[in-house]
Amino acid sequence: MDTSTYHNKEATEARAIPPTPRTTLKRHPERGHVEREQIDAVLDAAWVCHLGITTDDGPVVIPTSYARRGDELLIHGSPASRLLRSSATGIPICVTVTHIDGLVLARSTYHHSVNYRSVVVFGRATEITDPAAKAEALAAFVEHVVPGRTADARPATPREVKGTKVLSVPLAEASLKVRTGGPSEEPDDYELPVWAGVLPFTTSAGPLVPDDRLDPSIPVPDYLRAAG
Repeated sequence: MDTSTYHNKEATEARAIPPTPRTTLKRHPERGHVEREQIDAVLDAAWVCHLGITTDDGPVVIPTSYARRGDELLIHGSPASRLLRSSATGIPICVTVTHIDGLVLARSTYHHSVNYRSVVVFGRATEITDPAAKAEALAAFVEHVVPGRTADARPATPREVKGTKVLSVPLAEASLKVRTGGPSEEPDDYELPVWAGVLPFTTSAGPLVPDDRLDPSIPVPDYLRAAG
């Protein structure tokens, strides 16, 4: 993804998330962004978030899948999940999503860094309990991972919907932090005979691996051909 788009400050204030003391960056504030278009782009490009809560036994952070739907994040899992059950009570939670775009190699070990895009969301989750609304949310998860998939795959049954806990987290308090570019060096270090620069990272799909019991007459869907 072209991270240069994150330097565009022309987004309207109406599409920005107002900063709060928790989302205001103290270190490298110039890397911070509150524009919804940029925050949405980072959220939409990932599949796993880290959900953090505080418990009586201390803080807990668990990776889990999610989807963005409009102005909310949807998080789902087993009703037996302690993390989801605790989050559903309305306690404060924190959700983070991070992309690693490259390793930044400096001439000194001290100035090595990472290029990244990271969104942090604060808020309180609300459980979605209506069966129809839960079914729509589960379909949104599938569409987030593979757009177009819900037109092919069997939808969740009432039993499957009932056996899944779904939480909604509003995108009302969030911020994006982005680092791009090469290393920052001490002036004297530019003379060192050490290679410096960026080792870029990208995420790409590999060749499809058909299920062992797949009917060979079933063609590969166009949306999967496009993703490969």
